[in-house]
Amino acid sequence: MSNSATLAVRVARRQREAVDIDSFELIAADGSGLPPFSAGSHVDVHLPGGLLRQYSLCNPPDESHRYQIAVLRDPQSRGGSAAVHAQLQEGTLLQISEPRNHFALAHDARRHLLLAGGIGVTPILCMAERLQHIGADYEMHYCTRSADRTAFADRIRNAALGARVAFHFDDGAPEQKLDLQRLLGQPQDGTHLYVCGPKGFMDAVLGTARASGWIESQLHYEFFSAKVEASEADAAFEVVVASTGRVIPVAKAQTVVQALSAAGVDVQVACEQGVCGTCLTRVIEGVPDHKDVYLTDEERAANDQFTPCCSRSKSARLVLDL
Repeated sequence: MSNSATLAVRVARRQREAVDIDSFELIAADGSGLPPFSAGSHVDVHLPGGLLRQYSLCNPPDESHRYQIAVLRDPQSRGGSAAVHAQLQEGTLLQISEPRNHFALAHDARRHLLLAGGIGVTPILCMAERLQHIGADYEMHYCTRSADRTAFADRIRNAALGARVAFHFDDGAPEQKLDLQRLLGQPQDGTHLYVCGPKGFMDAVLGTARASGWIESQLHYEFFSAKVEASEADAAFEVVVASTGRVIPVAKAQTVVQALSAAGVDVQVACEQGVCGTCLTRVIEGVPDHKDVYLTDEERAANDQFTPCCSRSKSARLVLDL
């Protein structure tokens, strides 16, 4: 998480938005206003049991009296969504970070194309409402398994932005399903694409866009989760803590964070999948083996930072700015 001080908030309202999806309205515990945020922002939420998770803000960014998040009850949860659904009730007090934005709107774009899959609607809806508010040119496509699993459907349909949003249901008629080739097959100058949702959905969208000639600067995305793939090439290596010179071995089956923790060196982590950037650490010497989905291709090529929760080393030693 960020090193900045946390905010004390209270759950003012909990509401069912769709099957297995609840929203939570967070207000300042002392009744004051909250720090401003921009469309695409998220907050780190400190959950009971010591878990730290990121959730996108899905209320209009011109609001300063509340933050709204929505969370899917995921049977494959590593503990975060289960803790939210089981333990966060109206009146619950929490600590959260100030909003951060790694998924911002490109304000120099002439047109915006927004694609949401499932719970990935949370940052995308905030973006659509902001674009509607400022009179920008945009369209939004929202894909879900079925109508009853479509969070915020009434909020979208009953607002002015409803005319700019197309719904696509997996269990619906073939003609209403999203045709990625038709939508993305001819990239236009000045059009920017934004996508958030399950990894399979995002891989399909980004793969189609790249194959169709979209340039990377026009592609904006935020992963909620990722599978860290082990490789036969993974090997043991060493990390050096630059501030002390201490050398810490990292075994083949061990992450850098695990090795550091065992040696008494703590690094803040949240997702542990290379998604959120919470653990991002500067590399002073050595060549990282990037396994994250957080850094851009250009940032990876620079080899001056990596995510120790999942990434490894191509060199025998990494010197870290710790």
